[in-house]
Amino acid sequence: MIVAIFTLGLIVASRISLNYYAIQPGTAQPVQPFITVPPSKSHPVHDPVLLTDVREARVTALTYLFFRLEPNTALYSLPSVTGGTSPSELDSQGALEMSQAEQAAKTSALRHLGYAVPARPAGAVIAGTFAGTPAYGVLNVGDVVTALDGKPTLTAKALAQALNTHHSGQEVTFTVRKNGIGAPVPVALTLKRTKVNVGGATVYVNVGIEPQDQVDYSYPFPISINVTNIGGPSAGLAMTLGVIDALSGGSLTGGHTVAATGTMDAFGHVGDVGGVAQKTVAVENAGATIFLVPPQEYKAAMSKDRPGLRVYSVSTLDQALKVLAANGGHISPTTFEAALGSSAG
Repeated sequence: MIVAIFTLGLIVASRISLNYYAIQPGTAQPVQPFITVPPSKSHPVHDPVLLTDVREARVTALTYLFFRLEPNTALYSLPSVTGGTSPSELDSQGALEMSQAEQAAKTSALRHLGYAVPARPAGAVIAGTFAGTPAYGVLNVGDVVTALDGKPTLTAKALAQALNTHHSGQEVTFTVRKNGIGAPVPVALTLKRTKVNVGGATVYVNVGIEPQDQVDYSYPFPISINVTNIGGPSAGLAMTLGVIDALSGGSLTGGHTVAATGTMDAFGHVGDVGGVAQKTVAVENAGATIFLVPPQEYKAAMSKDRPGLRVYSVSTLDQALKVLAANGGHISPTTFEAALGSSAG
């Protein structure tokens, strides 16, 4: 009888979700298998850069004490993780951020190697919507708005300016490429002044979208980055280094086991990410000896530092490459770079 009651208690406790997420060390894996470049431009990569992630778990009454006592686990309140966003939209946001990170990684890597990568504004991509607003459930994360009432809106700013000339109660028609692909379709909405929470502040909106610039790039040759089962932008730096490694001879990592985390934009700037303390444990478990992190996260990484791991803060792609060069890393010029040097000579 006592055993049955105890077992029932465990089952009940496992189903009671608390308002916390547990962030734990995830994996550290080579980035190279996710990257494909044309065979004619590919070079062997013997010591690929590692990308790393964290594991997120909803805390239950059963697991709370375990997570609380586990030294490499951090607990965060539910609102601080989700911001009130639904799980499905969070997944969509993570997928969009990864797609944007892959695009930025290709662009910054190719530009570093001397290739021209022209860019053109292509609309405003929906990065989020607010519950209870006209856009919610109609415009989705990843949709790209290219016009409002037939007038082109090729940037997020242009869309915001066009919407500012309208008021609550009016009907407007967005021209939308659903999920950023396919032919544009009209989407009609009736504007409604709605109260929403943005970063802890109460604001009023008529549509309820978070638009960002959608930029289309023209690449000199096809490059595919397809990171699976990981969302968000934090693999940007690792993916950028991976593309450079694939297109360049030599040994970018100098034979070291190098891990990297940080966002990357199309101009080679490294940005802040989360969960770096837990990521540091993951890369140490994978045997990394060098870990590149954004400056904002250097202290977090050092808080989990173990002998044998050297942590470096980098704010740009150039800084990351200089760190690797100082540790014996080197790359040979690409065919394109060699051609440039020959013509210049």
